[in-house]
Amino acid sequence: MVTVKDIKAQLAAISELSDPRWADFEADARAGVQAAVKQRRRAIQAEIDEDLRLEKMLRYEKELYAQGYEAIAGIDEVGRGPLAGPVVAACVILPKNCKIKRLNDSKKIPKSKHEAIYEQVMQKALAVGIGIIDNQVIDRVNIYEATKLAMLAALEDLDCRPDFLLIDAMKLDTPLPQQSIIKGDASSLSIAAASIVAKVTRDRMMIDYDEQYPGYDFAHNAGYGTKAHLTGLDKLGITPIHRKTFEPIKSMVEKE
Repeated sequence: MVTVKDIKAQLAAISELSDPRWADFEADARAGVQAAVKQRRRAIQAEIDEDLRLEKMLRYEKELYAQGYEAIAGIDEVGRGPLAGPVVAACVILPKNCKIKRLNDSKKIPKSKHEAIYEQVMQKALAVGIGIIDNQVIDRVNIYEATKLAMLAALEDLDCRPDFLLIDAMKLDTPLPQQSIIKGDASSLSIAAASIVAKVTRDRMMIDYDEQYPGYDFAHNAGYGTKAHLTGLDKLGITPIHRKTFEPIKSMVEKE
């Protein structure tokens, strides 16, 4: 009799739920076989669901491909809310109809998966640009304007020129045709790619800042106002990377 191990190997070779071989395996009464069948069916269904999700996230890009656009760039930023550090934007051009499994809004991806998906984006992207605007500029022009500057810097950092921009909830002062998409990082694959690149880039910067300015837990909070960060502010005061127009830092500066 064929062993359960052998059947598992055969099941691994099946990639479609319509495969006629399912009937033979489902007729095998052994509990191990039935468990393996259910597991493989779930895995295939999960792959189907993921492909449908990615297909849905390509809808903006496909509409633009149909209009003749080729180099479509997604733009997104991270770091508007933190009390310390820069705002970072990324601009990413993916190959036509490119699908990267598990790619989504970076906030919806488990942190443990960020680096792996970032590497996939970097490997597959036709071009990637990064824009970084530091806390001093943020304090001077405000975070909204700084975000636009970061996005424009990311666009300028590309080594090729896109012919259309998909931007997460922002309009940019550029002659390039563009579309602003609310929650674009969750509905456009190009913007999602920019989201994860910006997130990983900024997180790495904050890890470096944690070594430079210990005591604020920047490696874990990325500059956001966590309890550990606020405790660090109380004990150690503000650092050169803190945003002086953000509370409670603004009040701390006024008291000096």
